[in-house]
Amino acid sequence: MGEKAILVGCQTQIEDDRTFHSTMEELRALAETVEADVIEVFTQKREKVHSSYYIGTGKTDEIKHFIEEADIDIVIMNSELTPSQSRNLSNVWETKLIDRTQLILDIFAMRAQTKEGKLQVELAQLEYMLPRLQGIGTELSRLGGGIGTRGPGETKLETDRRHIRNRITDIKQSLQQVVKHRNQYRENRKRRSAFQISIVGYTNAGKSTLFNQLTSESSLEENKLFATLDPLTRKLSLPSGFHALISDTVGFIQKLPTTLIAAFRSTLEEVTEADFILHVVDCSDEDATQHEQTVNDILKELHADHIPSLTVYNKVDLLEKEFFPFSKPSVLLSALNSQDLDLLKQKIEDVLKEHWEKYNVMIPSNDGRLLNRLKHETIVEAEEFAEDQDAFYVMGYIESEMPLYNQLTK
Repeated sequence: MGEKAILVGCQTQIEDDRTFHSTMEELRALAETVEADVIEVFTQKREKVHSSYYIGTGKTDEIKHFIEEADIDIVIMNSELTPSQSRNLSNVWETKLIDRTQLILDIFAMRAQTKEGKLQVELAQLEYMLPRLQGIGTELSRLGGGIGTRGPGETKLETDRRHIRNRITDIKQSLQQVVKHRNQYRENRKRRSAFQISIVGYTNAGKSTLFNQLTSESSLEENKLFATLDPLTRKLSLPSGFHALISDTVGFIQKLPTTLIAAFRSTLEEVTEADFILHVVDCSDEDATQHEQTVNDILKELHADHIPSLTVYNKVDLLEKEFFPFSKPSVLLSALNSQDLDLLKQKIEDVLKEHWEKYNVMIPSNDGRLLNRLKHETIVEAEEFAEDQDAFYVMGYIESEMPLYNQLTK
């Protein structure tokens, strides 16, 4: 059994009931991801959060009695607390207390695989901790082991601010090197005319399953939040023979703290650099529309909302009632159905053709290299050999940004 936990949320005027309950359900899923045993959930409606305690003093006392009676190990709050709110509640409840941001960071620390992923988690944790160091001694002594202590949380936080600031500087320098390498790799990819597709979506929408089925690879597939943290890139062939690279990315989530979006830029940068976006939505989730909107909002924040995209309504096999797509263009499928995957690949080509330029060219029969490039770097619709001209007539579609486009339109 995991640590005995309670969840606490405060619903203010700016949140409707549905959105609030959805974030509380998400908090439960996050807690279960770190194997917390959720015993009880406390919520309160207020005009605005209490400046000193986040929730009202009456509710604070009620929770204190419950913690003592049920012998609770940890309290998980649904919002990011200010340093003083955290300190005040910790002193009243005298038990381990973490907020939504710490919980997400803890999951990130647990999931990160690559050196870059681990550095980014540590950076986000240190930047979260820095303003909270003052008078943190007593709360920290309650942390012990378990949830909320992965990564630098395990180090003795008495280490002064200067030490943490130095470490933050070191990590940022290391990450700059990683970003440099990634940019070089990306530029090489562009030079090689590699077309980049990014899979995005709400956490747990089935992105990794779709990625694995499309590329016959095994990225981590789990019914847990944030199963994928490090960007994976593989090759994908479309029906016409067109070759693309496809990347799986970290799942988006409501109320994802901006510090985390900043810390995970690199995973999300794959999205901003993409030529095409596959937005995966779990259409069997009752909050599917809300989740889809959350992802669209984050894409807007990343200035990636102009990139051609296709919405993939996944888990159609789990639908209990008729589903009406929220976005266009879209496709309904189950990532586990191979015929659906064939349909998806065809649909990707159809959408690309709407955005690309049409071309008609004659390629001399002795220019096999150019013919081969057309087959892999463009969508070839028709190819015929004209004997009288000893050349191949080729008709297809090409992205105007590709180096090959200039060659064809000279």
